[in-house]
Amino acid sequence: MENNTTNSINHYFDWAATSPADSDILNQAVELTLKDWGNPSSSHAVGKAAKNLLESARDRAAKALGVPSGCVYFTSGGTESDQIPLLAQLCKPAKGTVLISSVEHPAVREQALALKNCGWNVVQLAVDKNGIVTPDTVVESLTSDTTLVCIMAVNNETGVIQPIYEIADAITTWSAGKRKPKFHVDCVQAAGKIQLNLAHKGIDSAALSSHKICGPRGTGILYMKDSMDVFLRGGGQEKGIRSGTENVLGAVAFSFALERYYNKENPELIEASKNFVEALSKLKGCTIVPAGRLQNPELFSSYVVQAAFDHIPGNVMLRALDSQGFYISTGSACSSKKNKRPVLEAMHITPQISENAVRFSFGPHTTPAAIGELLCVVDDINKQFNK
Repeated sequence: MENNTTNSINHYFDWAATSPADSDILNQAVELTLKDWGNPSSSHAVGKAAKNLLESARDRAAKALGVPSGCVYFTSGGTESDQIPLLAQLCKPAKGTVLISSVEHPAVREQALALKNCGWNVVQLAVDKNGIVTPDTVVESLTSDTTLVCIMAVNNETGVIQPIYEIADAITTWSAGKRKPKFHVDCVQAAGKIQLNLAHKGIDSAALSSHKICGPRGTGILYMKDSMDVFLRGGGQEKGIRSGTENVLGAVAFSFALERYYNKENPELIEASKNFVEALSKLKGCTIVPAGRLQNPELFSSYVVQAAFDHIPGNVMLRALDSQGFYISTGSACSSKKNKRPVLEAMHITPQISENAVRFSFGPHTTPAAIGELLCVVDDINKQFNK
């Protein structure tokens, strides 16, 4: 009998929403935390053993990320890791300006709007037709009261790769002789999918999420080069940056996931994704979103592909594939209940294409054969609507 769970993973193309947890990693983490189960903040031997386990996980994660262990803070996930630097702005003595791209994840966009309601000047930076924020656009918007710039490394809907290192350098150059705004990078969709260098000069903080790279849900990492005064306070765990009893199980599992999946190349999947995009573009009525991906594939992550099909609303394509055991999405899982597509609107994608757009996203266990099967089913469904 066919293993339904295995088949679901083979035909699962919504890795940008979440990834199937690596059972080896979870089992190893559970075994270790069952042995050392104490509260890491307790001063007795049981607590100290748990503390040692937590710090081992921090060291392991830091080594995988290529940063000092003192710069790694465990959080509840990507959203919290994005919001800690944003909320820290509320601790400043005077209100200032925060810059975010117009294609940010809701974790950044919605929290920035909350800052705006508190009197902060929040500027959404325009993107080009491919959804890219240029360093020039960032620099042109910097002012003397700019305290924070937030740009995501890889967009969760289109897969576009932002020039984060060039932006970091541009901010540093602009700041010569004066106070430098902090530069925060949302790396949730980038970790395990493109090569990252968090230690790059000019990157002050970065957010990562465990469940995007085969770790458990409810665990994240905030990389922070220098300490900051945080808005939310409590028991002082994680050096006061993220109070609350530590999730040792999650931290251990995430560190193992980073060891196994972070900055690892997958040439076969990259080639299969490229072929998938080219084949999709040849289907009648199909539009690759954005169209510039066909001319400049190097500007996009191979792990996230977006396309729209004439006469097929995105939710219809999703249901048609779901009925045949293939799983995709129409965009960010965090916004799946909403009709608006702010990312596509910012790129000036037409309402019709936005309504029809769907996202195919891949992961380390996606096989070229499975992508080929997906293409065949999409082709069959498309032919029913575009004869």
